Amino acid sequence: MTKAPTVYDVAAHAAVSIATVSRVLRRPDDVRPETRTRVLESVRALGYVPSGAARGLAGRRHGVLGLFLPGHDAIDEPEPDWAMLTDSSRIPLVDDREARVAPSAQGTAPGATPASRHDGPSGGPLGAGAPVATARHWSNPANLYFDEVLRGAEVESWRRGFALMVAAGRGSSREVIVNDIAGRVDGLAVLAQTVPADLLAHVSRRIPVVVLADSRPGDELDHVSVDNVAGMRALTAFVLDGPGASDLVYVTGPSDSPDEADRHRGFDEAVAAHRSAARSRGAGARSAADADAEVRVRVERGDFSRDGGRRVAEELLARAEPLPHAVVCANDQTALGVLDVFGRAGVDVPGRVRVTGFDGIEAGRFSSPRLTTVRQPMGELGRVAVRSVVRRLTDPGLAPQRVTLPVEVLLRESCPAR
Repeated sequence: MTKAPTVYDVAAHAAVSIATVSRVLRRPDDVRPETRTRVLESVRALGYVPSGAARGLAGRRHGVLGLFLPGHDAIDEPEPDWAMLTDSSRIPLVDDREARVAPSAQGTAPGATPASRHDGPSGGPLGAGAPVATARHWSNPANLYFDEVLRGAEVESWRRGFALMVAAGRGSSREVIVNDIAGRVDGLAVLAQTVPADLLAHVSRRIPVVVLADSRPGDELDHVSVDNVAGMRALTAFVLDGPGASDLVYVTGPSDSPDEADRHRGFDEAVAAHRSAARSRGAGARSAADADAEVRVRVERGDFSRDGGRRVAEELLARAEPLPHAVVCANDQTALGVLDVFGRAGVDVPGRVRVTGFDGIEAGRFSSPRLTTVRQPMGELGRVAVRSVVRRLTDPGLAPQRVTLPVEVLLRESCPAR
């Protein structure tokens, strides 16, 4: 068996001291960028993984599995109003539907606006005439998708006799965090696009690694994903089969997302199939161009966030052209943002515009109207990922496994069954 590289090997390869290697791996911000880059390049080249086993028995299993998820960037978040957080006389009344805050009668938050600009549920001012201020977002909204994946992974780990270590990070911190967690766990599951491929490759030399939510080929790792293509194809076909569905807007996710790529493909395939059927029905009576023109498709750029959906909906309302017959969103968060704006503007959903999402998060069950969506088995995604890691621990010689989980379309009020 090849001897695993040590911290001494990394130090020699990078021409730095052992202490510098340790600082890069523990406190990367304390090291000059050029030195940090050189050390991390040596870590990758040698396949070095800092091992928590150095503090225990060499070769002994930890009894812990790891799950790495994307963190969120807090750079642009405003500082909390610490006075409000610590002053019990200024307890805010929150109308979470509109992300607004009505301060209590004892005080008015800075920047408050008249109550008439934001009414309560009954149409009257919220808080008995109290001024209303824009809510300060002390943290980004939790991504419910990750919550469900985490819950599934946690339950399955417990059933298999493992603890679960969860980590998150962004940017340059990911490399340090993943290297560190890899030395403390028996196997690791990571969400696609959160960790560079070369880093995953060298971590997988030491422990089993499974990638979540990426169906694309190109590596020798285990993968667990859902059938995004078939799900979006079925949902879009349902929308197109509805009465008067001749003008569609598709709201994308981030351009680097594997889920977005698959869902966009499913949308395009459904539109192409619908147009092909229209051409067949009208053969000899009209041109192919006329048949294709029966369905107008516009693509709007989104980012998988509720705010991104709100932005797209506001832009649609601001244009001189009529609203589309349907807005097909690449995920539920985006669709909920669209519903927020349409609801405030008095747009009839689904009478005037149908709206659909993808994921099946719990929030879609309680939106108004309730969201038609594709439900993917998010909890099962986490459970199967853990099973894949445990299987790899049991039989390291297995060929790479790719598991694709089925999805289902949930028909609700935002685009109801006919």
